[in-house]
Amino acid sequence: MKVSYLVLAACASLSMVSCVSSKKFKAEQAKVADLTGKNGQLTNDLKACDDAKAEEARKRAGLETDVANLNKQIDLLKENNTSAIKQLQDLSVISSQQAESIKKSMDNLGLKDAYIQDLQTQMAKKDSLNMALVMNLKGAIGNLDDQDINIKVEKGVVFVDISDKLLFNSGSYSITPRAKEVLGKVATVLKAQPDLEFMVEGHTDNKELKGNIGPLKDNWDLSVFRATAVVKILQKTYGMDPMKMAAAGRGEYKPIADNTTAEGRAANRRTRIVILPQLDQFYKLLEKKS
Repeated sequence: MKVSYLVLAACASLSMVSCVSSKKFKAEQAKVADLTGKNGQLTNDLKACDDAKAEEARKRAGLETDVANLNKQIDLLKENNTSAIKQLQDLSVISSQQAESIKKSMDNLGLKDAYIQDLQTQMAKKDSLNMALVMNLKGAIGNLDDQDINIKVEKGVVFVDISDKLLFNSGSYSITPRAKEVLGKVATVLKAQPDLEFMVEGHTDNKELKGNIGPLKDNWDLSVFRATAVVKILQKTYGMDPMKMAAAGRGEYKPIADNTTAEGRAANRRTRIVILPQLDQFYKLLEKKS
């Protein structure tokens, strides 16, 4: 019986020793796992530090390169500055007369720039006056067919083209009653601008005159007589200043359409009033600035 108790006690003791050893083993395993994790973290931290150190080294190398380049630029600027100072020293050999000439040249550049701006202002003013004149003429004449009268601006010059079928009978240089009415409206606008000068041009097609019509022998004569007829009406009937007018005949030699068609020939038979540009104003500008 005692032997049985002894055996049981021994077994109990062995069981207790076995349990204690197993718990310690598991605890040690946990410690090892924890230390392994910390070691991994420290390894990663060390690698990050190494990477950061390498990046800083690269940046430092780049900055050193930039510093070297800046030093080269400073040396180049110093060299250029030295050269410029030497050139300035060399300029001391220029005589006072040459220095004054240089100064006058610079002053002239400023005057020329102001002169160009003045011309541009005058040109813009002239263009505005031309457009106002065109609008006034169109307003005064009213709703005439564009084939009978055309008012336009080309290259800074105002043109008033009046079809000869409106002004004259075929082959004649006598002004029709309706033409006098139209010319009266044109005269009203032109008289409001007393500084304007204009030229009346007669134009024909290329068809020869059939026989002599009074003093007319050819298209030259016809174009001139028609131009002078218009000028005389403007002067005698509407009081235009004859010193502001000129009459010219162009004959058939300035066509604006094809003379091989009836429509073209009709377009070419016209009287043109050319509002002359006031060149004397620009000549005065040139004289003043020269």
